[in-house]
Amino acid sequence: MLLKDILYKVSVTSRVGDVNVDLVSLTFDSRKVAPGVLFVAIKGEKADGHVFIDQAIEKGAPAIICENLPDKLDDGVTYISVAESSAALGMMASNFYGTPSKKLALTGITGTNGKTTTATILYQLFKKLGYNVGLVSTIRIMVNDEEHPVTHTTPDAVTINRFLAEMVEKGVTHCFMEVSSHSIVQRRTVGLYFKAAVFTNISHDHLDYHKTFENYINAKKELFDGLSASSFAISNVDDRRGPIMLQNTRAEKVTYGIKTIADFKGRVISNTLEGLELDIQGTEVWSRLVGGFNGYNILCAYAVACKLGENPEEALRSVSEIEGISGRFEKIFAGSGVIGIVDYAHTPDALENVLSTIGAIRTGNEQVITVVGCGGDRDKEKRPVMTEIACQLSNKVIVTSDNPRSEDPEVIINDMLKGLDPVNERKVLRIPDRKEAIKTACMMSANSDIILVAGKGHETYQEIMGVKYDFDDRKILGDMLRLYSN
Repeated sequence: MLLKDILYKVSVTSRVGDVNVDLVSLTFDSRKVAPGVLFVAIKGEKADGHVFIDQAIEKGAPAIICENLPDKLDDGVTYISVAESSAALGMMASNFYGTPSKKLALTGITGTNGKTTTATILYQLFKKLGYNVGLVSTIRIMVNDEEHPVTHTTPDAVTINRFLAEMVEKGVTHCFMEVSSHSIVQRRTVGLYFKAAVFTNISHDHLDYHKTFENYINAKKELFDGLSASSFAISNVDDRRGPIMLQNTRAEKVTYGIKTIADFKGRVISNTLEGLELDIQGTEVWSRLVGGFNGYNILCAYAVACKLGENPEEALRSVSEIEGISGRFEKIFAGSGVIGIVDYAHTPDALENVLSTIGAIRTGNEQVITVVGCGGDRDKEKRPVMTEIACQLSNKVIVTSDNPRSEDPEVIINDMLKGLDPVNERKVLRIPDRKEAIKTACMMSANSDIILVAGKGHETYQEIMGVKYDFDDRKILGDMLRLYSN
């Protein structure tokens, strides 16, 4: 594709050279540059792509997109300066791949908790309704039945558009995509046309990145502010920030809720370890998913399906057939009589939801043992809050390592234990080695006890000092239950 065509709708501030340059692809990673590849210099958190412009040219980049032109310009290379390289990359990636988001119904799902579950429910729901469906989630990218691994909640703009183009080529009609606040701020979704945007909820998270809660809310809101008048915006009105998301959007405004009057109203009839019985718009439906929080996810998915034109009765029937989501309140039974649960809960709100669900379905005669850690290089303010919640809603708590990344696990655990009152201190064990922590929980357990291993969910690795080691909470918990539970 010619450079001039890729630049459609990009805010160009200056140009040096010929825009009739033929390009074979585009990248923001100088290591991936080859002859015919456009290089986009982006100022990131850890590195500034402008430093690698010369390296990109040496590798054969015929054109450079940047915010600041280099002092020395190479003859034969085209330089385009733009106001914001990351936003330009999004628009150019969309142009290069033929604006694929316009050729399918793309639904973006944002919020602190519930993004993965809601997106996955919708993926399964529309598969059951007979469609070719795409999914972009924390767990995986699906092009109909073909699975691709992922490394970020929302991939970079080039990857997103490449997969959306592949979806279009393979006949996909609907795609459901998690949209993180990071991706919105980093402009990875620029150039995408969303048929629908969904807000699940918002609570304390990512303040290491956004600095203030207001910035975090505003990041989520940008997704809704950018919708067209032909789109629709669906928001959880039981969350007090839900109505804020709908302010100023040009899209049709749609609400859902369990506690509040809404366009789509639900009610939890019963909540057991086997599943949920719900009343949705006056019709009772059974789901294998567990927990009141999943009542919201199911109701949200139903609302999206109806607004996308699906028959309400067919949508409810399909909801009842949906299976559990990997690493989300995933039950682990090992024949020992102890119930193991693995959940991705890594925010205070998510942990409280999971433990409150366990509290609602337990008999009271068993122990709840919670194994929990906090990720390194992330929001430190939530660390003591996570421990406090675990102590309030568990009989015993083992504080351990999560993904420490570049931090010392002992330092993270010290943060988690700050300010703990003497009563809760007696409930807590400190075991930095996560495998030992899970093993200890199993050894402490007795018949009918419930062990929650929180924080990593579906992840199959533990990241320590930049290295990812094989580590799957589900496998380790299952193995330890078979070996050590009483």
